[in-house]
Amino acid sequence: MTGMRTRAVHGGREDLAGLGVHVPPVDLSTTYPVPDQVAGGEALQAWAGGAHTAASPVYARLHNPTVARFEQALADLEGTERAVAFGSGMAAVTAVVQAACLLRDRPHVVAVRPLYGGTDHLLASGLLGVRTTYAAADRVDTAIRADTGLVVLETPANPNLDLADIADVVARAGDVPVLVDNTFATPVLQNPAAHGAAYVLHSATKYLGGHGDVLGGVVACSQERAEGLRQVRIVTGAVLHPLGGYLLHRGLATLPLRVEAAQRGAVELARRLDGHPGVGAVRHPSLPGGDPLGVLGRQLRGPGAVLAFTTREDPAAVVARLRLVTPAVSLGSVDTLIEHPAALTHRLVDAADREESGVPRSLLRLSVGLEDVEDVWDDLDRSLSPRRVHLKSFPGDSAMVPDSGYGAKPDGVNNVTAF
Repeated sequence: MTGMRTRAVHGGREDLAGLGVHVPPVDLSTTYPVPDQVAGGEALQAWAGGAHTAASPVYARLHNPTVARFEQALADLEGTERAVAFGSGMAAVTAVVQAACLLRDRPHVVAVRPLYGGTDHLLASGLLGVRTTYAAADRVDTAIRADTGLVVLETPANPNLDLADIADVVARAGDVPVLVDNTFATPVLQNPAAHGAAYVLHSATKYLGGHGDVLGGVVACSQERAEGLRQVRIVTGAVLHPLGGYLLHRGLATLPLRVEAAQRGAVELARRLDGHPGVGAVRHPSLPGGDPLGVLGRQLRGPGAVLAFTTREDPAAVVARLRLVTPAVSLGSVDTLIEHPAALTHRLVDAADREESGVPRSLLRLSVGLEDVEDVWDDLDRSLSPRRVHLKSFPGDSAMVPDSGYGAKPDGVNNVTAF
């Protein structure tokens, strides 16, 4: 077994030497010549049945070699037989629900909150014709019914970083397949399939791409389950564009380095925020009490680069004062992003349900990027301490803005500096 960084660099590139190239090519074809129409028809039939390979791609909705390289590379990192890519994370979630529930006539889902708001809304809305029961992770077994086709879990959870013991949830689910959203942890920090998860989901838009410039989703699973997902993808047309496949494949090469660097920054920022007078509670697995189930080191190889914290004043006011940190939804980019879940990503989740699942209105979610941690801290501290005297400039400022004395240098002097 090669190391994580080696697999991240070399995964999905096995055919390049035979092609005589060093960089994976981008195949933009929408259709492919089929001079032998009988053989072409047989290939089409194979794809429609969920096959992994066939004699000809036939048509881009059925197969694309650029996307297939990304899929194989992600499967290698997650330790699964296959992976199936989609045009977005929500398309991937939808396909799993359709394949696990609707194709098997088991239209009931058990879900553990909190989840990404889009996933929660999809399951609660009934748009797919499924009924959903929400249960705590340690009560999943009590919610299982004869027609339950899927258990949905996200750990670390979006947006409050709740942790769950995947193996325990799988055991409680019995023969019902468990979907684990692994977007926050990435395959660098966690491999849910190794703990029994049937489907491992990623919003590839986040860490896998890593630069905020590509939309995609991917599900890692067994060959048998991948067949069902491909059948859904072919019929619904929820395909990933080849350029997206290329960018996501390229992003995997630096994924371990980016996650490790951002995680270091998150650990330090969580520690400092935990003692800040403008902050209430801070949620990050690295903090005391942040890992009540003891999954760090056993299931999770690191605490990750996303954290959450409550503010003592209106969170919108805190965000409005930021100058370096980007106020935006999404996460996992090279720059630090902050958002107010109650107003944005989790707006469509019923307010009472949101609060009950540990997502109060005062909560902010911070996705730590690759900037110098001191610069991110200065911005956060200034925004959380509006009454303090500051002497620090920020990019785009026409005048100096106050700088905080919080965490001052030992001599008590804060030099005037610009980024």
